[in-house]
Amino acid sequence: MSVVAQGAWGWVLDPRSLFSQSYSRCIRWTEGGQKTVVTCSFKSQCFQTVQSHVSKKCEAGGRKRKCTKLNQGEIDIKAFHDKVRSVILEGTLALVESARACGYLNTTEEFTQDPVTFPECGLSDLCEMAKQIPLVDMEKQDTSAQALEGSSTFHLDLFSRVTENRSDSAAVVTLLGDEYVIPAQSAFLLSDFTRVQPLVGYYVIFSFPRYNALPSSQLKKLPISLLASSDCLVVTWVTNRPSHLRFVCDELYPHWGVEVMAEWLWVKVTTSGQFVFPLDSEHKKPYEILVLGRFISTVNRSEGESISIEDHRLIVSVPSTLHSQKPQLSELLKPYIRPNAKCLELFARNLHPGWTSWGNEVLKFQHASYFTMTPSGSVCLR
Repeated sequence: MSVVAQGAWGWVLDPRSLFSQSYSRCIRWTEGGQKTVVTCSFKSQCFQTVQSHVSKKCEAGGRKRKCTKLNQGEIDIKAFHDKVRSVILEGTLALVESARACGYLNTTEEFTQDPVTFPECGLSDLCEMAKQIPLVDMEKQDTSAQALEGSSTFHLDLFSRVTENRSDSAAVVTLLGDEYVIPAQSAFLLSDFTRVQPLVGYYVIFSFPRYNALPSSQLKKLPISLLASSDCLVVTWVTNRPSHLRFVCDELYPHWGVEVMAEWLWVKVTTSGQFVFPLDSEHKKPYEILVLGRFISTVNRSEGESISIEDHRLIVSVPSTLHSQKPQLSELLKPYIRPNAKCLELFARNLHPGWTSWGNEVLKFQHASYFTMTPSGSVCLR
């Protein structure tokens, strides 16, 4: 289980355990159609944040801020921080204590593994190239999902059709000339926002807008009314800039037809349970925000049927050292959605069992270089 501890304040997650569950048994396809069984694990170096990010100058008192007037952005950040500070401080201390009682968040020793370098991701460039291919008329386009079969991946259309691993085992396959590890019962569409036509009818939509890469006007153009089923849960990662939070709550969600239900906070801690940045740091905060809302269908609006969502819940975890890799929250969202709900992550950079993922870098963290593979010694004959 990726949920180590939970209580009235929220949850403590072990971000690596979900990977362990997802890739404990993988089928690796090799040349000539041979299949071998391997165990894959996400490299532990990616979750080895042992010390808080505090410079020696800061520990010694550092340079004092000049007595200059705060700008409006800084005033807004301080106001929001003051509102949530006590919740974060008290809740995190309680949750970390519960996790330590379970033997988690007690690690203080230094790790000795050599740093790992990973390849540059060129998937977004490939998506740009694929846009040169004319779109097929929707009535003529085959929008059905295609099965991922490791021995014949060369024929797959990854840019305009959803690709599924329908097996109960993860698969290590060659796609676009590189090896990728695909979770069991997962699906993905590799494209940008102009080619989301094959996606429709989801009960959970998880979005992670990259504000510096996609302007707000394009975010508003995402066809949420087509992607979402009635009463769909919509969850969006938001940076600590109050302007981003206001945009999501006051502009983006209303434009999508989504009603704001709650704001949760992802609190980042070290392997010993300390904040990764000082809680009151003026440089960076040790938390990010999630905005949860419900898509309200104008056709099938059902008053009073939505499951209520608690506000200001905390998600405490050791963050990945990989840029923009977020914790997977499927276990936390189950109480707020229908059983066996179809789930979709927008702007994804990795895949999850039972979910469909979409984005122009959707396979980024599935690249084989992020995993350690151990042969099991057995061979699959089928």
